[in-house]
Order: sequence, then structure tokens, then C-alpha cells
Amino acid sequence: MSNLSFYVHIPYCLRRCGYCDFNTYTPSELSITSELTKISQTYLDLVLQEIDFARSQSTAVSVPSIFFGGGTPTLMAPTDLGRVLATISDRFELTPDAEITIEANPDSVSKESLSRLREVGFNRISFGMQSAVPHVLASLDRTHNPDNVMRAVMWAKESGFEELSVDLIYGAPGESVSDWRTSIEAALSLPITHISAYALIVEDGTKLSNQVRRGEVVIPDDDETADKYLLADELLELAGFHWYELSNWSKHGSESRHNLRYWNGENWWGAGPGAHSHLDGRRFWNVKHPDAYAQRILKTGDPKADEEYTEPSQKWNEELMLKIRLAQGLPQSFFPPEKMNSLLGYLAEGDLDQNAWSVGKVVLTRTGRLIADRIVREFAM
Repeated sequence: MSNLSFYVHIPYCLRRCGYCDFNTYTPSELSITSELTKISQTYLDLVLQEIDFARSQSTAVSVPSIFFGGGTPTLMAPTDLGRVLATISDRFELTPDAEITIEANPDSVSKESLSRLREVGFNRISFGMQSAVPHVLASLDRTHNPDNVMRAVMWAKESGFEELSVDLIYGAPGESVSDWRTSIEAALSLPITHISAYALIVEDGTKLSNQVRRGEVVIPDDDETADKYLLADELLELAGFHWYELSNWSKHGSESRHNLRYWNGENWWGAGPGAHSHLDGRRFWNVKHPDAYAQRILKTGDPKADEEYTEPSQKWNEELMLKIRLAQGLPQSFFPPEKMNSLLGYLAEGDLDQNAWSVGKVVLTRTGRLIADRIVREFAM
């Protein structure tokens, strides 16, 4: 039985964070005068048409995971989001243990909306916490009150969500190691099963990149950022979370099964403006702007902007780049014989796990994870 996961992109935010370069749009950028909740039904009607198109293009039978990301998916009405889940379930078949995730801004939910999300079928929620320190949130241009995270997570748990995750960002301007420790400890005080922690990347064209270029803010140096990663891994491990991907930790059994499908190169369909898909080595992506997406859907039902087929060397490089980040690592046999001396060098330096090596696997140690990108650049074909 073939599987196909779904990613559903919600491209709307009430305002844009200074570090964000995601394919998202604010009401002012789209000249929207009405409440975003009022366009929920219209936009998701288009997504339903793309799901019908996906059905016509795929031989998949079952859907093991669905992920609503953005943007801010919780700006959409729970009833309308539920229509998307119902359509996917109708056109395909949800597996009995399907993981159904929604990303959420702590300020965009209420106890009632979380209960409705649970009722329509969501069983996993990921809150954008980012930091528990007000001045760090301000440097990231985030507007939520740190206290709202605790309240939202507790509401979600009371509403019956089995899996709860928070996202953290480290390396923001003005963030000390002590600030970062405060954020980790605040996250660990919550009844969560999963944590993602990402190093801040200054993307070209963002408000933050302009501030850095003008010298208005200073990004912490690489050594401090590495120290913050090591601190996170140490504290999370002590709290019973295990790392399973470079930037992700969970309680046992609470790994993000949807994201693991990305990292393991399995099939998924991305619905919505700018969403990417993968079907058996064929990658394709939708037009980015919501207006262009609407025009394509209404005219042909196909919002695809372009596509590519992965060549063998490209496929090998992608597998290296993705799976070296995983706790399961890669088999030694994956690497060409001429690369063995380089691997032995990393092993001697303590960057590869000795126990995994003894059973024929290449797995990064805690310090090895700090140089994962360098290792990938060295071995890529």
C-alpha cells in the first residue's frame, strides 16, 4: 500500500517578523481590508481543489501524516481547516494512527479554538515559542507575551492534544547564554513531548538583515552559538528528551513522523502557494503568490510553477545531507571506499559515534553535529 503525506501551506500572518523570509503575506501586503478569518473559506476552497488534483496525479492509497504550516494556520477558522482534513480523508484514506499537526502562534488561539481544532481531527500542535525572554522576542520582532505560551500549551493539553511541541530560536541579537538557558528551562516546564531548536539564520532581504548590515544589531559569534546548541542538548537530554534530528528532540515515541518522511525522502504533496512536493524522485513546486495560485487553480486546477527530476548524484547528495542529521545516521556502505580515510579522521576526532561505527553505521556525536554542514560539503559529489 503506497503512502502520501500532505503539507498544507497557510500563507497569512497578521504581521511579518523581522527575521522571516517564509512565503507568507500580511493583510497590508495583499491589500486585504477584511479580517483574515473572513477569507478562510475562500482560500481553503482553492486548497480543496488542489487536493482533488493531487488525487488525479497520485496512485497513493493512504495518508500517514498531514502538517498545516505557514504563516499562521490558526488564523483560519477550525471548521474550514476541518474541511481540508475531511477532503483528504475522503479522497484518500487516513491511516488509523495518522499524525495530524498544526502550527500555532500562542496569541492566535483560545481555549475554544483549540477544542474545535481537536474536534475536527488535529492531534498534534506545534507552538512558535522562540524565546521566553522579552528582550529576545523583541529583537526577533515577535509580539507575543511569553506568558501566553504557558497558557496556550495548557489549553491544548486540556483540549486533548496528545502531542505538544514548541519551537525555539537561539542566536538572536542581544541573547546571552543565560537568556538561552532561561528559554530552555521555561520550555521544559511545559507539558510538552517535543522541542525544536533552530539557530537563527539572517536571511537576505529581511528586516533583520538590513539591521545587521547597518550595524544596528550584532549577531552572536559562531562559538557562542555552538555553546548554546551544546547547552540545549545537555539540558534536554537530562529532562528525558532524546535528539533524533539535528535540531529536534522528543520524548520516546513523540518524534515528528511527518518531518521524518521529509528527511527519509518519502513522498508528500505540498498544497498551497509556494508549497513543494516530492513523488518518487520528481520534485515540483507551486507558484508563490496567493493571487497567482488562485488564478492557476481556477483556470486549470494545477498550480505548479516548475519541476525537476533528481539525478543519481543529486539523490545521493540529498540523502547524505538529510540522513547525516538523523540519530539513525547512515550505513558505512553508503560512502565510496575512497572516502573511508576521511571518515576515520572524523571518528578519531570524536565527531562520529564509536559504538555506531562498530556496527557499521556513521552517526554524528554531539560535537559532530556542530560541523554537520562541513561534513556534507566535504563528502558531496
